Amino acid sequence: MMEPIPVRVARRARSWWLGWVMAALVTALSPAIAAQPPKPVFQDTLAQRVQVCFACHGEQGRAGPDGYYPRIAGKPAGYLYNQLRHFQTGKRRHNLMTRLVANLSDAYLMEIAQYFSALDLPYAAPPAPRVAAAALERGRQLALQGDMQLRVPACTACHGEQLTGRLPATPGLLGLSSDYLNAQLGAWQAGARAAHAPDCMAQVVQRLQPGDMAAVSSWLAAQPVPLRATAAPMALAPPLKCGAHQPPPVAQAAQTEAKPVPVSGGRYLAVLGNCQGCHTRPGAPPFSGGLGIPTPFGTVYSSNLTPAASGLALWSADDFWRAMHHGQSRGGRWLNPAFPYTNFRNITRADSDALYAFFKGLEPVEAVPPPHALRWPFNTQLALQAWRRLYLPTAEPKPQPAPPSAAEAQRQRGAYLVQGLGHCSVCHMRRNALGGNADMLSLAGGFIAGPSWYAPSLLDPVDGGVQNRPAAEVGQLLQSGRGGADRTSGPMAEVVRHSLQQWTVQDIDAMVAYLQSLPKVAAENGISQAPPRRVLDSGAALYDKYCADCHGTQGQGVRGADGNWAYPPLRGNRTVLQSSPVNLLQTVLYGGFSPSTTGNPRPFGMPPYMLTMSEQEIADVLSYLRAAWGHQAAPASALDVQRLRNGGAR
Repeated sequence: MMEPIPVRVARRARSWWLGWVMAALVTALSPAIAAQPPKPVFQDTLAQRVQVCFACHGEQGRAGPDGYYPRIAGKPAGYLYNQLRHFQTGKRRHNLMTRLVANLSDAYLMEIAQYFSALDLPYAAPPAPRVAAAALERGRQLALQGDMQLRVPACTACHGEQLTGRLPATPGLLGLSSDYLNAQLGAWQAGARAAHAPDCMAQVVQRLQPGDMAAVSSWLAAQPVPLRATAAPMALAPPLKCGAHQPPPVAQAAQTEAKPVPVSGGRYLAVLGNCQGCHTRPGAPPFSGGLGIPTPFGTVYSSNLTPAASGLALWSADDFWRAMHHGQSRGGRWLNPAFPYTNFRNITRADSDALYAFFKGLEPVEAVPPPHALRWPFNTQLALQAWRRLYLPTAEPKPQPAPPSAAEAQRQRGAYLVQGLGHCSVCHMRRNALGGNADMLSLAGGFIAGPSWYAPSLLDPVDGGVQNRPAAEVGQLLQSGRGGADRTSGPMAEVVRHSLQQWTVQDIDAMVAYLQSLPKVAAENGISQAPPRRVLDSGAALYDKYCADCHGTQGQGVRGADGNWAYPPLRGNRTVLQSSPVNLLQTVLYGGFSPSTTGNPRPFGMPPYMLTMSEQEIADVLSYLRAAWGHQAAPASALDVQRLRNGGAR
């Protein structure tokens, strides 16, 4: 039936009136809406992945506000790649940079370098110089003419006539602060920075007179950058054969990528044990030893495993077995338990002989490791003998009986890997004041000496155990560094990158089967009273300002184009809820990437907040995370942040 005309007219009038009110309201609010900056939209791009770099180097790599963190936008890709590699290998030293790039592949480093190199952004006007005119003139002379008496070439000889760089890998010197330039020259002079041999910069700075570095840095910083500044092509015969003039780093990157590992023999066993990780200094030949391993009692230096006179040249297979099984060197000396013979004594003689054969087949590298730097009495053989009596089991490991089923055979293989070559308990074990435990194969969680990380309990599903997780998700985490909402970081990221990603699927599955069969034992959860309202309010505001854009206003996270978490959820996240907040503190304070692996070649980065937030602010936001959304983990304190910055884990 048709409505009566008066009813229809009234309804239309009411609709028109409501529409007019809504239009007027939107019009009135539109200036306020427009005034609010829109939230950044997540894009699954390389630019999104490397926003971690903006925290120090400024938006799009324009340079940090304090001038110490240099401009990286527009620098030659070869130069940027080389510097990232130098931070990995120790040629350049900066703790934050080294941590960020430690577990990234060469291919990803090159991709990051090419991204920033392609950015063509305007330069800011140079600041007024802060030195006298005479010093500026001296700096101009060094930059444009050099000093023949000191045998110091002009900066233009290598860095181009306009000082804007030279391809493929020599950087420009303009658009940088005098503080940064002076610091880098000082680093070369002190040996804290190096380049490919022959390192001409190291030679040049040694010839400079006092005051020359400040003079040339001040003059360079005061010069405007030419419009459309680009790096010049390398001359056919460069005046100096600097280390920067190397083959294009693209080729270098391809040469240093990891090669597939055979799944049988000693090479694969060395991968299972991650032997290269401990027995290789950054930038040194593989297995040549000399890496410093921190312990509560001092530093232990790893041995040379190559068949050189300073390595295994005179060792027999029996000598090697005695070291692996009994912790005794070829000459009868007791070995420091930083070498995990408490785990390696569980491997078979056949596997020991295969490892020995692999090491004997390596290229010999003469490299004598430094002597251990241990405090007395821990540097004595008597102390090591006493330690062995306390913590080295006297009973010989017994071979496992034939398994009754395929599932049990898989679990036994997993136990062999975890307890033996994988030596998981070295990190995932709580140690007493003497560095021991009644159960040296314990996986109940503990702090790692030196880097101040917490290896969570593998017995507690809330802390780090995987008993309640889908097996496929756990396997993905171990082999790619990401699985579900979990990510590996710190020392575990290194294990994934250099060892676990190269394990066979069968061995990963066996390890997962064993870990999922472990008994469930709750870790010490550290639950205490809720943080004060002031802390929660401060933490909530800081979370909204710094964290919500990536991790969601309710900690729900953001998925990437491949369906995996680009930014993992924080609500219910185990790193947030672990009994110790130290891993969460490490992540917020120093940032980082998950490891580059075959299954996750281009991980997203987490920016460091050590330069953005105070110690109290970091403690507040962590306390908020550990109490929000129904969480009941113990709060963090400014003292926790301070201890971590000073090298303490607790």
